[in-house]
Amino acid sequence: MRAQVFLIKAMKVDEVIGLLRQQASPSYLAGMQRFGIDNSRALGVKLPNLRKLAKSIKKDHLLAQQLWDTGIHEARIIASLVDDPKMVTGQQIDNWTSDFYSWDLCDQVCGNLFDRTTFAIPKAIEFSARDEEYIKRAGFVLMAEYAIHNKLATDDVFLPFFSLIEREAWDNRNFVKKAVNWALRQIGKRNNTLKMEAIATANRILKQNHKSAKWIAFNALTELSTLKNSF
Repeated sequence: MRAQVFLIKAMKVDEVIGLLRQQASPSYLAGMQRFGIDNSRALGVKLPNLRKLAKSIKKDHLLAQQLWDTGIHEARIIASLVDDPKMVTGQQIDNWTSDFYSWDLCDQVCGNLFDRTTFAIPKAIEFSARDEEYIKRAGFVLMAEYAIHNKLATDDVFLPFFSLIEREAWDNRNFVKKAVNWALRQIGKRNNTLKMEAIATANRILKQNHKSAKWIAFNALTELSTLKNSF
């Protein structure tokens, strides 16, 4: 089967928005709400289509800023896909994170871009202590995404995260507790050493007198306890 070939080229912000509008689907836009996605600023373009479009665009830091500034949901996801991680600053991460209003935007930006920057670890730690729901979620999403994507990172990078996960397991807000749980599970799936520490952390969390903590712990233990020690 012939591999699909993408023509990669530079684009202007108006061109990208025009292409997004062409692919917008009113039915998909309405359906986004069923997944808890805030569609008030969206056009209704499916994620696979966004990724396909992004593959046709050259990495462009300036274009990413311009796309983000449109405020359009899908344009901001494209921005996270075409930006150059080496050019991202800590201030940009702070600015973009303060604009998060939906879990999917948070997850896409963290997983497509922020976790590939040199600021990933310090920002994960910083954001995990914030009060704002989506900024706090971003902290734990960064932990999970870093565990997924950075194959060469040593255990020393992840071990300090367990105390942060344990500390914040009380937070019952849906998009926070799910991110805390995701970070715990994803770090534990890297290798046997981290799995054992994740299980120990989950057992400590289980003793907390918080509904969210018990959910986080039970869910993580259910998955981690079934993993074989073959990493």
